[in-house]
Amino acid sequence: MEYLSVASFAKKWNLSDRMVRNYCKQGRIPGAFLTGKTWNIPSNAIKPLRVKKEEISQNSLLNRLLEEKKSRLSGGIYHKTQIEFTYNSNHIEGSTLTKGQTRYIFETNTIDASSSINVDDIVETANHFRCVDYIIDRALKPLTEGMIKELHYILKNGTSDSRKSYFKVGDYKAFPNEVGGEETCPPEQTRHAMKELLLEYNAKETKNLEQIIEFHKKFESIHPFQDGNGRVGRLIMFKECLKNNIIPFIIDEKHKLFYYRGLKEWNNEKGYLIETCLSCQDKYKEYLKYFRIRK
Repeated sequence: MEYLSVASFAKKWNLSDRMVRNYCKQGRIPGAFLTGKTWNIPSNAIKPLRVKKEEISQNSLLNRLLEEKKSRLSGGIYHKTQIEFTYNSNHIEGSTLTKGQTRYIFETNTIDASSSINVDDIVETANHFRCVDYIIDRALKPLTEGMIKELHYILKNGTSDSRKSYFKVGDYKAFPNEVGGEETCPPEQTRHAMKELLLEYNAKETKNLEQIIEFHKKFESIHPFQDGNGRVGRLIMFKECLKNNIIPFIIDEKHKLFYYRGLKEWNNEKGYLIETCLSCQDKYKEYLKYFRIRK
């Protein structure tokens, strides 16, 4: 790979040297890296698209995700995140699609019909891709009840659940449910419990990783929707990590049982769930290292 200087690209793109350096610092030029104080930019780099000022943050990962999402760049961190996140989060909930099938749906918007596949698995995979786009686009916005309901609506819209008379797509549960054999918040108390949870959480201007994980535990204990709570909850954690400039993480199959244990034992031992999330975060750090995204 041939690398060129900031000055070369400033001339090529008709921008100032400072602007090109800022693009590099913000992680908006894939493959750009520092040698001492000098930026090295891949010769085939594409000029970053203009984005709204409020979408630019000091979070180089978020900037890269936004950039690659807008340009539909294949093979980058956005592409990797979509496939890994969607496959693992759906697989935890029982999806039968393989990672290869998940990738194929994302890349081609089609599926190999030669094998017997549950239609809901396909619909929820496509919907989860849209959910990831939703949280990337709104990463810097405060977490709200409306946002959480919209995530549920996007995830479950068009599924067989959405055709059930009692199932409320994008709204709270009508009937009691359990998680891991444990009772959850009664339907008639769910709206109040969610408002209280968000009021408590949003009272903190910035959040650390433990506070984000604690919100997740409380959200899952309420279990506000009839189904889809785990996936919505994990999407919220990813979004809030991006908002607070914390390296996000994807709970994968390897950590599934540790994740469930962490949720179950949170009130007795917070370390189980925190360590599980940190272990998954270490894996995402490897993605950042590979794609040369500075944190």
